[in-house]
Amino acid sequence: MDNDVSAGSTTWTLGHLALGLTLLAFGLGHTEVIDGVTAADSVSLAIYVGGVALFVAGLMAFRDRDAFTGTAFAGLGAFWFTWGVGVDAQVSDNAAGLFLLLFALVALSLTLGASAAAPLTRGAYGLLFVAMVLLAVARFGDSAGLAKVGGWFAVVGGLAAWYAATAALAHWPTAMPRRAAGRGVTATG
Repeated sequence: MDNDVSAGSTTWTLGHLALGLTLLAFGLGHTEVIDGVTAADSVSLAIYVGGVALFVAGLMAFRDRDAFTGTAFAGLGAFWFTWGVGVDAQVSDNAAGLFLLLFALVALSLTLGASAAAPLTRGAYGLLFVAMVLLAVARFGDSAGLAKVGGWFAVVGGLAAWYAATAALAHWPTAMPRRAAGRGVTATG
C-alpha cells in the first residue's frame, strides 16, 4: 500500500468509485438515453460493484473506526444488493415504490449526517436522495417521465461520487477557489 494514502482514504475512494459507477449505470438505465439500455441492465453491476464491493468497503471503514463511512457504504451496499437480486421479482409498483422510498430515507440520513464531509460527498448523497424520491413517486404514479427525471438525478449523483473518488486519486481540486470579498480586494500569499 502507498505510504501517502491511509487505509481510511483508500476505503473512502473505493466506496465512492463503486457508488459512482453503480449510480451512473442505474441512472442511465432509467433515463433510457442509450437505445435498448434499461435500469434492469445494470443488475450485475448493482449486485457485485454496488452491493458486494460497497458493503465490503463499509466493513473496512468500520474496521478503521470510521462509523459514518462504514454506515454509508454498508447501508448502500445492502440497498444495491437487494435491488439487484430482487429486480426480477414480481412485485407491485407500490411495493417497488415503497422500497425506493425507504432507501430514500437512508440517503436522507446520510446527507444530513455528512455535514462534516466534503461538498461532493454531501452532494452525491443529496442527489441520491432526490433520485430515490422521484423514482419512488414515479413507481407509485406509474410515470415514465418522472422516472427519467429521477434517473438524471442518479446520473449526476453518480458523477459527483465518481469525480470525488477520481479527484482523491489524481489530486484534483474538489472545491472552487474562493473570491475576494469585494472590488479591488486582492488576496496575498
